[in-house]
Amino acid sequence: MKSDRSLDCVGLYCPMPIVKTAEMIKQLKKGEVLEVVADDKGIKQDMPAWCDVTGHRFLGMEENGEIRVYVKKTHD
Repeated sequence: MKSDRSLDCVGLYCPMPIVKTAEMIKQLKKGEVLEVVADDKGIKQDMPAWCDVTGHRFLGMEENGEIRVYVKKTHD
């Protein structure tokens, strides 16, 4: 999936990938897509839940050793 920015969270564990995502999403413009690369399996449940709470859009996930999740910024 195409993204505008990528965030490396490999080696970080809950809640740090979500904390780092929240910080990075503030730097994006509305409509841009953030790719978060992680190896903590908790992100598979945490990121969709975070998107539900914040209103940003969870676009999907790819898993191939590392986990890549995609979030679209929907508001400032």
